[in-house]
This record gives sequence, structure tokens and C-alpha cells, in this order.
Amino acid sequence: MTTPENHSPHGAGQHSGQDAAQRAQYPSALEDNAVNRKADAKNPYAAPLVSPDESQLGAEVATADPADRDNKSAVLAKDFRSMAKISVCFILIAAGLGLAGFLLRFIWVGLLPVILAILVSTVLYPVTAWLRSVGFPRTLAAVTTLLGLVVIFGGIFAAMAPMVTAQSKVLINEAEAGIMQLTKMVNDSPLDIEVDQLQSVFQDIVSFAKGQASTIATGVLSGVSMASSIAVATVIMLFITFFIIKDGDRFLPWLRKYTGNSAAWHITELTSRMWKTLSGFIQAQAVVALVDAVFIGLGLWALQVPLALVIAVITFFAGFIPIIGAVTAGALAVIIALVSNGLTNALLALALIIIVQQVESNVLQPILQSRAMGLHAAIVLLSITVGSTLAGIVGAFLAVPVAATIAVVLRYHAEMAALRAGEVSPDDIEVVTGSKAMSKNGKEDKDGKGTDADNTDPEAERTDEGGDSTNNPREESPREKVKQLFAAMSPLT
Repeated sequence: MTTPENHSPHGAGQHSGQDAAQRAQYPSALEDNAVNRKADAKNPYAAPLVSPDESQLGAEVATADPADRDNKSAVLAKDFRSMAKISVCFILIAAGLGLAGFLLRFIWVGLLPVILAILVSTVLYPVTAWLRSVGFPRTLAAVTTLLGLVVIFGGIFAAMAPMVTAQSKVLINEAEAGIMQLTKMVNDSPLDIEVDQLQSVFQDIVSFAKGQASTIATGVLSGVSMASSIAVATVIMLFITFFIIKDGDRFLPWLRKYTGNSAAWHITELTSRMWKTLSGFIQAQAVVALVDAVFIGLGLWALQVPLALVIAVITFFAGFIPIIGAVTAGALAVIIALVSNGLTNALLALALIIIVQQVESNVLQPILQSRAMGLHAAIVLLSITVGSTLAGIVGAFLAVPVAATIAVVLRYHAEMAALRAGEVSPDDIEVVTGSKAMSKNGKEDKDGKGTDADNTDPEAERTDEGGDSTNNPREESPREKVKQLFAAMSPLT
């Protein structure tokens, strides 16, 4: 039987000499890889980091198994085995995701308030951190932040209430006038329609409603049940939000106690990146909703539509609810324009809302969210489509942050793989730990070393609120710790 060593007439000795010559002729491209990765670090959609030039192709030859030289079938067999292993892994991952989705249906009611609390906390945590930095205790800072949120929302609705009350009577009178005008149009129309026939149609509608009384009552009870469920979920969300903004920086140290040193710094860095990404999502969504509210409000004011300011505020809050929020706010504006100013004004208002919302949903929102979360605009649109298909409105709202979180995990794994392979150095990796994302006081030191829950502060030394006391004046910055661990992993150091 012919073996790979004696298959070639030159023998194995010459193979070894050729391998050494090829390795000398095609040096490693690690330094080029590191330079290119560092140059393109800020552009996740850049061209391939290393083009397949002569050195790269030569390196591929140099790293090949000498036993497979001049034996293409062996190379193909290894490739097919690798493909089979990858296929099995994909099948197992798909099965795991399917099982997770099946189990998620049973815990979704309890999980949703937790997810919403985390999203709300990304907005409130910086405020709480600032209050603590100026001397507020943990509990007082968290309570003050939540009370401030309630006061802001309550003030907005309290300011809108008088305008709605003052305009509602006018709108009701205009609606009655519109019905009378419709009746007159029916009388004066060339169509053979009598007023009695129109009244008969209204009577049939009323009779149908009475005949469906049981169905309507069931729907009302379902609505009451849904409203109560929403109220309970809101209360749970507020409680969880309170504990996150109060003790959120204590979570990672607690988790690191049970994960060990080998995995603790991975968890810290990865969690910090997720937190930063979710904060960017909420900020981008707020900007999009604000743009919608401003332009629609100004347009309705120019069209002299009543309650333009109220509609603008409703549009802002509705912007955080995908699909149905924009439709509801737009329908309300068109109905008010129709009742108060007539059909032409309503059509102009409808055109205004459609233009603004189309520009927002197809241009502004994908761009802002892609920049804030490091996702391509096409991925953002695809995630919203898939999320709305699987879980409706809630799925559409949570699709983008979920996709961004998955992207953070995959990106971090790719960075660690490149670090272990020697393609990048520790200096090429941007460390988030210790920065503003999860810092205790919301600011970095002048030398770039952030503060984190690992570091101690006067408040952490207090034991009256359940915190662990410490006698260490100051530990090493988490940023430095992660950099040292990165350096220990990298073959370049």
C-alpha cells in the first residue's frame, strides 16, 4: 500500500526541507493582521481584514499537514469531516433554541417584567449613580430616581388634562355638527337614499350590538383582566427596577464569587458590553420617538389641528411601542383633524404622518440603532420582522435589543478567538469594564482607569445597608486586570 511518505519519489526528507523553506519564504502575517484589525476596529462593516495575497496563500500551504501532501483525497476527507461536525453543531444549536423557545412560553409572563425593568434601568441607573456620587445613600438615590420618574410622567399628563378637557367639548360639538352635515349631504345627494334609510342602518347597528351583549360583556371582562395584568406587571417591573438601580453594581461581584477567576473576568467584560448596548438602544429609540413627535406636532400645528401638543406627546410615548404605537397615534390625529377641520385637512394630516413615519422607520431608526448597537441596518429590519412574527408587538419591541445582545456575545467570542490565535494583541481590544457603562459613580478617572464594583468607595464600606465592609483602600482597576488577562492569553506577548 502506498503511503504518503513514499508516494512521492522525493521522499519524506525533501518534504521536510520544502516545509522549512516555505515557512521561511512565507512568514507569519500576525503583525499585518494586528495592524489591519486595529485600523478597522471602528468599522464593523469594513472589507476583509487581510486580503488573500501571496503571503497568506503561502501561509496556508505552510500550515498544511505534511502527511496530506500529494494526497488530495485525504484533504477532502478532512474537510468533509469538519463540515459534518459543524452541521451537527448547528443542528444541536437549533434544537436547543427550539427547546428554549418552548420553555419560554411557560415563564414569559414572569420574565417580561424583568426584561422591561432591565431596559428601564439602563436609563435610570446613570441618574442614580450621579446622586450617589454627590452623597446620596443607595436607597435614597434609588427612591429619588423612581419618584422623579413618576413626577415627570405625572406632570406631563397633568399638563395635558386641562387642554384635553377644554377641547373635548368643542370636539364633541363639532362631531355632532359633522353628523348633521352628513345627514344633509344624504338628503341633497342625487342618490336615492332617504334619511329614514340612514336611521334604519343606525338602528340595525344598535340591534346587532344588543344581540352581541354577551360577547361584548366577555370582551369587557377580558379587557379588565388584561388591564389588571398590565397593572401587576408594571408594579413588578418598578420593584425590580428599584433593586437594579440600587444594587446593580453589587451583582457582578456576587456572581464572580461563584464562577471562579477563570470565568469571572469574561462575565464582567461581557455583561458590561451588553449593558452598554442596551443603553444605546433606549437612547436611539428615544431620539427616534422625539423626532416623530416634533415633526408631527409641528405639522399638525401648521394645519391648525386641535390638541396638536397633546398628540405630539402621545406620539412620543407611542414611539416606544412598535407598529401599533405609531398607528394608534396617527389614527387619533387624523380623526381629530377630520372632526374639527374637515376631510381635506384630515387627508393632509394623514399624508404628513405617513411621510414622517416612513422616513423614521425606513431611514432614521435603522441608522441610529445600527450605530448605537453595532448592527447593520438590514439586521435591524430583519430582527424586527422576525420578532413581530414570533411574538407580536412585544416581540417587535424586544427584537432589536435581543439581536444586539446576541451580536455582542458573538463579537466577543470572535475577539477572544482572534486573541488566542495571535491575530490581534491585547491593545487592539477595546475594554469596556471599568468605563461609564457599569461604573459605580458614572465617570472615569483622568488616566483612563474607570471605577467598578471591584473598587471600594466610602459607601461600600458601610454595613448598615447590607453591603460588605472592606479594609482595602483601593484595588487594581478592573480595566488593568482585564488587560493583564488579555496579555496572558495572547501569543503575541
